[in-house]
Amino acid sequence: MKTVVVFGATGNLGAYVSMKLKDDGYNVVAVGGRKSDNGFFAEHGISYYSVNIKEKASFDVLKEIGDVHAVCHFAGSLPSRYEYDPRDLLDSITIGTLNVLTFMREHNCKKIIFPQTPYDLAEHFEMMKNGGKLAADLQRGFPKTGDHAVYVIAKNAAVDLIEYFHSTYGFSRFVLRFFTIYQYHPNAYHYANYKRRMMPYRMLMDRAAHSLPIEIWGDASKEKEMVYIKDFVELVSNCVKSDIEGGIYNVGNGWQVSLEEQIRGIVEVFSPKDHPSEITYVPEKPDPLENAFDASKTFKELNWKPKYSYIDQLRDFKHEMETEPFAKLWGTKDDYRE
Repeated sequence: MKTVVVFGATGNLGAYVSMKLKDDGYNVVAVGGRKSDNGFFAEHGISYYSVNIKEKASFDVLKEIGDVHAVCHFAGSLPSRYEYDPRDLLDSITIGTLNVLTFMREHNCKKIIFPQTPYDLAEHFEMMKNGGKLAADLQRGFPKTGDHAVYVIAKNAAVDLIEYFHSTYGFSRFVLRFFTIYQYHPNAYHYANYKRRMMPYRMLMDRAAHSLPIEIWGDASKEKEMVYIKDFVELVSNCVKSDIEGGIYNVGNGWQVSLEEQIRGIVEVFSPKDHPSEITYVPEKPDPLENAFDASKTFKELNWKPKYSYIDQLRDFKHEMETEPFAKLWGTKDDYRE
């Protein structure tokens, strides 16, 4: 049985990835920064290890796991999840990735799956206006200001290290670039512009559930990528199975969702049928964000095509909100209420 190590296994993406790869029949080794996973992974036949990826010596607990087929590296700090700490971003993402790559060499592993921020293409964002899409292999850069700048610098340096290990040691690498992977997590809050606030789409779901009025601001036809977690883990699974050298891949559906479709879908799924939220248009307000990827390289090289429609995403999201499948690992929504 091939061994796959998932770093960041207690996080939003890593937990779902770990469960998917276990279902695929791999010997999954879950690694997280938390001292304890509260027994969650053991219940699913997965070993859990606590490792601080910023410290190379912390990896010593993994010495006995033997050869590794692939590493899914989803560890590292996020500016949207923690108070701003630029040093921690560099230590956890860049130095952490170097430590992971060194671990891979020590365990005869030559395949890594790594998430990349779309803000490495920030200087190309103008291309997304009027129906344009970002290609996967555009020249990378970073935003020069804002709360994501150091984060992108750290991620780019990590990708450059991965490319070095690819060229020098023959590693295959699957760098997956995405805007947001939509999923249920009991914590509905994040940090934006250095302040903690409820995520906009979670706020809309909450308003719809309470039959409160919802406004559609700006141009309601503006569209964005909305990829669901259960499609994303299928992509990761395909990367683990792949025998190609890999590269950088855009994670997109091949279709986008307009602001109007987003909000009408949320009202359809989350509002009581006998008292749905009233929707009004406020075109004079600022336009919503719009984004779109050209994901043709991903579809072709990784044999992946998302299956969840936008409405299917929302229905599954609501089901997970009600059933809390990761409650033992993450807690429940009541643990995060302000």
